[in-house]
Amino acid sequence: MTSGIEHVAQRVATGLLPDRAEVAEAVAQAYEEARANDDGDVADHIPSLAEVDPDLFGICVTHVDGGCHDAGDAEFEFSIQSISKAFVYALVSEAYGPDVLHEKVGVNNTGLPFNSVMAIELNDGHPLNPMVNAGALATTAQVTGDTPDEQWDRILTGLSAFAGRPLELDEEVHRSEAGANQRNEAIARLLESYGRIEDPVATVDLYTKQCSLRVSAHDLAVMGATLADGGVNPVTGEQVVSEQVCRDTLAVLASTGMYEKSGEWLFRVGLPGKSGVSGGIVTIAPGKGGMGVFSPRLGSAGNSVRGEQATAHLSRALGLNIFASGPYSPQSADGQA
Repeated sequence: MTSGIEHVAQRVATGLLPDRAEVAEAVAQAYEEARANDDGDVADHIPSLAEVDPDLFGICVTHVDGGCHDAGDAEFEFSIQSISKAFVYALVSEAYGPDVLHEKVGVNNTGLPFNSVMAIELNDGHPLNPMVNAGALATTAQVTGDTPDEQWDRILTGLSAFAGRPLELDEEVHRSEAGANQRNEAIARLLESYGRIEDPVATVDLYTKQCSLRVSAHDLAVMGATLADGGVNPVTGEQVVSEQVCRDTLAVLASTGMYEKSGEWLFRVGLPGKSGVSGGIVTIAPGKGGMGVFSPRLGSAGNSVRGEQATAHLSRALGLNIFASGPYSPQSADGQA
């Protein structure tokens, strides 16, 4: 059974980011404004995350031509956490095409917290989307490879290709998270009972490892810019995934990437994005570039407070909101009817 989604050639017209000086100024302003915000709390449900300095804050914007603008602690490394969901989803979509994951996982927002068990039961075992934990587990289970080691190698290689450099596993975070993984284990067992995954133990460990990869805000901006540039990494020039996969991934992120606050995020920022409980957010301006932010203090939905503020500032200052428009002016038209 297929989803009925049609993928046909499309005209793409997205424009570019403003000039380098304007972007650099906007990054500096966003950093200065947001770093004064001390709202939110550091995640403590994973012990190693509770130990992170709450005042760390970094921003990076990367153009599709590879140019980067950093501010603050943009090179500080932290665990990628749920941001990994977006890129693993892209890798699995590249391997199997859109219909497999659309059928097995879905693309609709649950309206419930990212680790909700109720959402699974209310929907007859269907995870609904790949950005909540149930959907991410079902997606990770589909990663190509005959063994968990082969699957892990595919994830590590694939996410490193998105970042444009070899990423490394944070062993301490992995151990800490594995010791506090009871809820994900319960979700995986429930998915097994519905026939969504076959090996819940191996799947949870694989998912925990992918969440424990070390990245920086700079890395996230490059990874986001890769999705913005039709799957081509702007630093290495490698075609990581196809244009179609990028389009599908960004559509899923727009509707579900910020959990139950995804609607508010679109209203304020107007761009696809994905957050993680370590304090990172990746945001994508299609055709233009990627933004990466990191600040550990989180709001009620598990999204970085400073990160949201800074990204909203950049979206406004750089004219990135995909829903924004201005009135038609005949003087600015090209004369084409």
